[in-house]
Amino acid sequence: MKVYYFDSSAIIKRYVKEKGSQWVKSIVESESAQMIILSQVTPVEVGAAFSRKVREGVITPFERDRVLGVFLKDCQIEYKICAINDKIIKRAINLTCNYLLRGYDAIQLAVASFFNNSLINQQLYPLIFVSADESLVEIAKKETLVVENPNLYT
Repeated sequence: MKVYYFDSSAIIKRYVKEKGSQWVKSIVESESAQMIILSQVTPVEVGAAFSRKVREGVITPFERDRVLGVFLKDCQIEYKICAINDKIIKRAINLTCNYLLRGYDAIQLAVASFFNNSLINQQLYPLIFVSADESLVEIAKKETLVVENPNLYT
């Protein structure tokens, strides 16, 4: 089974048409056995991103409310949501000491690293870290995560 970790910059593409949206949908809506992991902070970031799109005139407030509702329902049904614990917070703090990271990006990366290590310890395939944030992708590579950037797909 493939395990994907989507940060907010990637999962939002399932709900709002952007470069890479088709690729994200093909992964998330695939019939093959897979797991999609999100951090507990991802819904906050996604809500903020949808609201930013309203301010930018990309979507209407009605569209924001609709796609946010669909996303939150999908969080309950389709995604595994990883709670933030002390180990993840400590790992995120360490990441901010080593890289130029915003707080939530450090948490996203710490959660992905936590799950990746767990999979590897069970001798399973590593997870695939999915992000449309170029700098986060580069840091994830330095942290030896397998990465995908949906912006590289049309």
